[in-house]
Amino acid sequence: MGLRTTLAVAVLVLAAAYVLVPQMSGRSWDVILSDAEKSARELASSSVRPPQSTSSAGGKLPAPAAGAPPPPQLSVSLPITRPITDKIVATGRFEAVETVELRSRVAGYLNSVHFKDGQDVEKGQLLFVIDPRPFERALAQAKAELDQAKVRIANASLDVDRARTLVDRRIVSEKTFDDRENLVREAQAQARIAEERIKTAELELSYTRITAPVSGRIGRMLVTPGNYVSGAGVSTASTQALATIVVQDPIHLHFELTEAEALRFKRMSPSAGVANALAAARVDVELADEGDFKHRGTLDFIDNRLDAATASLRVRAVLDNKARLFTPGQFARARIEASEPYAAMLLPDSAIGSDQTNRFVIVLGPGDTAVRKTVTLGPLVDGLRVVRSASTVNASEALTSDDWVVTRGLTRARPGQKIIPIREPMQVSSGNPPAATTIAR
Repeated sequence: MGLRTTLAVAVLVLAAAYVLVPQMSGRSWDVILSDAEKSARELASSSVRPPQSTSSAGGKLPAPAAGAPPPPQLSVSLPITRPITDKIVATGRFEAVETVELRSRVAGYLNSVHFKDGQDVEKGQLLFVIDPRPFERALAQAKAELDQAKVRIANASLDVDRARTLVDRRIVSEKTFDDRENLVREAQAQARIAEERIKTAELELSYTRITAPVSGRIGRMLVTPGNYVSGAGVSTASTQALATIVVQDPIHLHFELTEAEALRFKRMSPSAGVANALAAARVDVELADEGDFKHRGTLDFIDNRLDAATASLRVRAVLDNKARLFTPGQFARARIEASEPYAAMLLPDSAIGSDQTNRFVIVLGPGDTAVRKTVTLGPLVDGLRVVRSASTVNASEALTSDDWVVTRGLTRARPGQKIIPIREPMQVSSGNPPAATTIAR
């Protein structure tokens, strides 16, 4: 108990003894009070003194010292350095190299269809037949008009020959002779008109047989036999589509690069510019149900301007599609190179800490003390994270490949704290070697 409590108890004891003690001891109160105060002080000092431990032999043992906990034992490893190339992944859509909507050039009733829905067709293959009879009649009429014009030419030519001898003898006037020559020229013009009508009639008759303009895969028929088909000569907007043919081999994949990505490509080849830097670049393609980019293609088109609304550059890749695996309208992911090869440091995610603003690692400093270094992160490569020194740190504070980094037990490491390092090699995935890293969007 405390000193004040002890004194209070002593005073109560003295008050009780005020009456009894003088009578029993025969001493004066001054002597008694002096002895009581001395006893109370000794009692108070003994109550606040820590007890002494004794050994079994009767000797005293020293009190245990209150020290800090021992340094933590943490696993440290050197970063793995690998040559890699940054790659950008963008989502694109397949589009046919050629798409043709079949429409009739002449109006008429559809007589027959000569394909099955969804089959592959060859260029020039007959697909639809429009009723040809009206066009055959028009052709026959044009040929008859040509014959009529030829007869007129023959008669007018005979009249000119007769008038030529008569005009020399002054029997026929020169004007009459000129009129007969004009009749010949008029008949010849009528013959040329008839010839052109024949060509037009033949052309329109040929349009009654609709053939495939390209080789590819045709869709379903949109008009069945017996229906009236409007011709393109009436109104192109109102012309009814009969079917659609798409060319599937090769096939195009359209996707977009951001403005920043386009600048990265441009800096890869400053003298050539972004177009030449991308020209013929390899494109790796991954479908929705695949886990790797195993399809190969090449870039064959770069747009001449960025879209002002989206700040993106439209590019296009071409791929072989002999197996008909890619379909126009299908989505896919495209991956292209975004940098020259460079040496990158790789660490596991367990070695990377974060606060509200920065990512950091703890490295082994002088005297096995923990030192914090700020880093920026890249993508994953075979289970390891690409780690780069932050652009805001000094060169002396940058992470290097010679730094032993805490890979396990990061939460128990404090900057400036001494640690017991357990050096061990970095564990790498057993998959393919990291030839490239990916920047996904």
